[in-house]
Amino acid sequence: MRITVHDSISEIGADDWNSVAGSRYPFLRYEFLHAAENTGSVSPAEGWQPRHLVARYADGRIRAALPLYEKQHSWGEFVFDWAWAQAYERAGLDYYPKLVSTVPFTPATSTKLLRQNPDDTEIAGILLDAAIALAGELECSSVHILFPEQEETSLMEQAGFLLRKDCQFHWRNRNYNDFDEFLATFSSAKRKKARRDRRRVSEAGIRFRRLSGAELTPPLWETVYDLISRTFMRRGSLPYLRREFFREISRLLPENILVVLAETGEQAVAAAVFFVSEEALYGRYWGSTGHYNALHFETCYFQGIDYCIEHNISRFEPGTQGEHKVSRGFTPATTWSCHWLAQPAFLAAIDDYLNEEGQHVERYMQAVDEHSPYRKDGN
Repeated sequence: MRITVHDSISEIGADDWNSVAGSRYPFLRYEFLHAAENTGSVSPAEGWQPRHLVARYADGRIRAALPLYEKQHSWGEFVFDWAWAQAYERAGLDYYPKLVSTVPFTPATSTKLLRQNPDDTEIAGILLDAAIALAGELECSSVHILFPEQEETSLMEQAGFLLRKDCQFHWRNRNYNDFDEFLATFSSAKRKKARRDRRRVSEAGIRFRRLSGAELTPPLWETVYDLISRTFMRRGSLPYLRREFFREISRLLPENILVVLAETGEQAVAAAVFFVSEEALYGRYWGSTGHYNALHFETCYFQGIDYCIEHNISRFEPGTQGEHKVSRGFTPATTWSCHWLAQPAFLAAIDDYLNEEGQHVERYMQAVDEHSPYRKDGN
């Protein structure tokens, strides 16, 4: 067996990569990662140098892989380590470059140790050791694995990684027959508020279209991209993923793309972009032409819940942050990241910090859960 490092996912090939990545997570597939690299959204010029690790048998068959990037900054990761970088700088040390195993710009839990045999713990350890060795060769300060599956974290702990706990807000489908049945689980006051929000959007004359990747023509993508760009520009930046990426991914993975387009007459006023798998809906990007009462909640959350109920999808992950999601039926869900740092003193200090932070996150999740809209009568 041999381990190789690849500066482009195209060096690995679609068949080999997808044979270990599987189809459970659309953004882990070769098509997604290749589109990000091929369109320049992920590139050395943007501070993302691919360093994908691949383990092959002697006969060339792929055994496992680890998506990996050498990073010159911490943008687009959604696990915030700016304070760590500042601490390194104060100590006269370089925090960048660092190695990061993640799906760029995608804060969703997924497998990171991609294996032909999920029970192959030996190759998992070999890949993690290879990532640490590569960090030494490239003079990287650290290795970070973001949003791994919880089942993988014990393997990462064994390899010397520290665990960091955080939370998002997810929606679970309890086999609802329709949206009204879902709302029936709310307390009376919360149910009335949700219905009022939906009514306000309807009374404003706004209607919705749900479009798959196959239905999204280049002109439609131009409209959608211009809308979601507004959200980024309000924060002083441009979208991480370029418009060419969306056109390409729509062509390569049409069944995994969903766009909800809000319109008044012939005018598009808002859009939300989602990724779809058999078991989950992932909310990613949103934008609008201006402020419309409750339109964000309807487009990004209620339309997504409607879609999950209609298509029997069990989970809806709308993205990071946002306690406002709780009143719409989303509840706290644990997420993880794993961190190895070359400097022993920093490793020990961050270990203490992560223990305290994890306890705070646990208390926070319990407190937020008390404010969920669901009835407390056990039904």
